[in-house]
Amino acid sequence: MSGARDDAEMAVSLRGDDDGRVERALRAAEFALTDPEEASFVVAVGERAVVDAVRERPNGLILPVGIGGRHSVSPSALDDAFAALAEDDRRTVDHPTVDHPLLSVAVGDEPVADAVFDAMLVTNEPARISEYAVRTGDDALDAFRADGVVVATPLGSSGYAHAAGGPIVTPGTGVGVVPVSPFSTRWDTWVVDGDVSLSVERDEGAVSLVVDGERTTAVDPHVPVRVEPTAEVTLLRPPASE
Repeated sequence: MSGARDDAEMAVSLRGDDDGRVERALRAAEFALTDPEEASFVVAVGERAVVDAVRERPNGLILPVGIGGRHSVSPSALDDAFAALAEDDRRTVDHPTVDHPLLSVAVGDEPVADAVFDAMLVTNEPARISEYAVRTGDDALDAFRADGVVVATPLGSSGYAHAAGGPIVTPGTGVGVVPVSPFSTRWDTWVVDGDVSLSVERDEGAVSLVVDGERTTAVDPHVPVRVEPTAEVTLLRPPASE
């Protein structure tokens, strides 16, 4: 970004924000609200708003708010974060960004959805154990009995996958693969740089594919679920993390 800025370049789009706190903080920092097509960036409040913003404007800049982790603005830091972004605009300084993978998810040969945060195979009933296998490329990583298995992007690695015992993944290093409530006292998690294939080897209850918190389809035993980084999402790096 270079040259003089006008008021239109101080315009952002807002998704989410049920209680109006984020809108008030944006207006206090002298940002105007506009449509996504005309905005410098989209402020997305909560995981569902981030997913919707990515699907609506996949090539645009997005600033997550309130999703936890270092790539999101905390609700307690709204005023300082927006003031810093507004100051960057006034000084014609480029906003710092970070790229996160967008995962294409397919069952067999049928594309199902793109995952911003994570994709998970999970039994439909709590505490119903099934056996899952994980492969990357031509290599078998493991097979285990568990409630499920989740593949998380770096953005999603601080959420459900981390609560299940997985690592926080740095952008550019791969995706996290984590068993969910494994039926074992010793189990592994992985960071995989490339595509991942999941499958149900033994089904002791109905198993569903869940993408970004939404159940999409049932998955039969031995049908591969392929999770592959195919694109990137550019996020604004929260000023407070600099």
